[in-house]
Amino acid sequence: MCGIAGVVSSGPVEAALLDDMARRLAHRGPDGQGRHVAGNVALLHTRLAIIDLEGGAQPLYNEDRSLALVANGEIYNYRELRAELETLGHRFATHSDSEAILHGYEAWGIACLDRLQGMFAFALHDARRGELILARDRLGIKPLYYCHDARGLAFGSEIKALLPWLGKPEVSADGLAQFLQSNFTCAPETLLQGVKKLPPGHLARIDTCTRQLALHAYWSPLHVTPLDVGLDEALERFDALMRDVMDIHMRADVPLGLFLSGGVDSSLLAALLAQRVDEPLRTFSVGFPGTSVHNELDAARRVADQFHTRHNVFEVSADDMLNCLPRSVWAADDLTADYANLPVSMLAEHAAAELKVVFSGEGGDEVFAGYGRYRAPWIRHVMAALRAPGSGGFRTKGIFDGARPRLFGPQLAAAMNAWRQPFRQAWQRTPHNWTRLQRMQYVDIETWLPDDLLVKADRMLMAWGIEGRVPFLDHRVVEFGLALPDACKIEGRTGKRFLRLWGERHLPRDHLWARKKGFTVPVDDWLRGERLQTLIKVLPEAAGIRAWCDPGAVRALLLEQQRGAKHSTALWALLNFAVWHRIFVEGGGSKPADRADPLAFIA
Repeated sequence: MCGIAGVVSSGPVEAALLDDMARRLAHRGPDGQGRHVAGNVALLHTRLAIIDLEGGAQPLYNEDRSLALVANGEIYNYRELRAELETLGHRFATHSDSEAILHGYEAWGIACLDRLQGMFAFALHDARRGELILARDRLGIKPLYYCHDARGLAFGSEIKALLPWLGKPEVSADGLAQFLQSNFTCAPETLLQGVKKLPPGHLARIDTCTRQLALHAYWSPLHVTPLDVGLDEALERFDALMRDVMDIHMRADVPLGLFLSGGVDSSLLAALLAQRVDEPLRTFSVGFPGTSVHNELDAARRVADQFHTRHNVFEVSADDMLNCLPRSVWAADDLTADYANLPVSMLAEHAAAELKVVFSGEGGDEVFAGYGRYRAPWIRHVMAALRAPGSGGFRTKGIFDGARPRLFGPQLAAAMNAWRQPFRQAWQRTPHNWTRLQRMQYVDIETWLPDDLLVKADRMLMAWGIEGRVPFLDHRVVEFGLALPDACKIEGRTGKRFLRLWGERHLPRDHLWARKKGFTVPVDDWLRGERLQTLIKVLPEAAGIRAWCDPGAVRALLLEQQRGAKHSTALWALLNFAVWHRIFVEGGGSKPADRADPLAFIA
């Protein structure tokens, strides 16, 4: 697990540019740094050592050094690929999992991507063909951003690594509209003009002479064929699949841990991991005493007791958690206003004292239909589709729908007209023989999952030098879950039926079938009382707000909140943007203190 960056420029690559890019990715790779420079092509790598601790430094080269690779992530089936490639005559120089990419490309070309099982983003310089190849894993677990302009191309694991190439960053109106309405931006859009996300399941080829770029999709959930299978057979197939998934996901040369929320997904991972470790599994939970939100510490404790884990519980105050906001916004850099960023960042900070790899349960709800929005009454979807057509009544409501017309400046107001386009496009790509449920799952897997949940899962952990592993997002599990008949996944008002039934092999039934409560933080508590009074003073005057919104309209929204209106979600999004703007547009991406009052930070 690492950070990668690089350029294909119109002339020689400046060492100072690479130094600055590497400095901005140092948190992703505190264990070492390497670079490859060949004419107008440069690759750099900051390393977090997980596999082959002594010999896995990058860049990696093939035998004649015509190929150079930097990679971020883990190739879980590297042992099997290595054995196959060695029979074809390839000689490996290290025991690194990433070297399987290098020799796999040498043997099979870009078709090697079909053989990789894992999470990855990599850059491969093919000097003979005069190409740079960028690729991102199927689900977008690992990030990759790029800028492509007349000067050439720059890429990096995080947006902050691209700031030296960009010069003065400018906000994208389209990206800001998406963020304010959805809490995240959808690939390829970002909040910065000229910065794009490489979509999940895609590769990019860059001609190193002409600097032309071409994108190509190598995998899509749309290729999944619905399964015609009974429940018992499906459970047995899944049991065999998860045995293999867990076995390869646990390959590491360092200890492993788990973020244990007490929900179905993380509890099942606790059961599966505890069966496979020789010493007590280290688990971590967080709660918020004295606040208005539910916490599941008791549920997590019961699971920890059942599997005799070495359980760590962190109870934090609302103030302590809020003061993590500037740093978590810096960590995310591809801004999301996901409430869970804060507690996950705090968990990662604590876990980093003893671990480099932590498992978490992302993906279970998307793959096995756990969200309540998948079970909404059909009439609600019909009414939503009439109000906002194009996506079957799904993902139709934005945070600022119905906001007074003068809240946004003219450029942002115009961009608001297209904020739903990624959801409409995803819905309309689905095959006609797919069910409504499969279409909703697909839309979330294409948008919400990589652009919100996986930003949290990667960035909040990597900011503290921790690798996150997400077994429910092994692409084979995703394909299996999407293909299952609807009746296996949803029964009446109960979601995630299949995973709960399978989970009865490992956990008590009453735990698995308890009503999903979700994982949230006390935002409503924060946006009341004296803190709201301060926010009324500072938020309308923040530079980012003044540049894109009408300060008077923002102040009016705050005053309505003070009088009892419920605008917490909208105000949280505006506060997050103001903090992000202060860091990335006004402050050049400089890292804030680990703890800083966000209201003082934007004042």
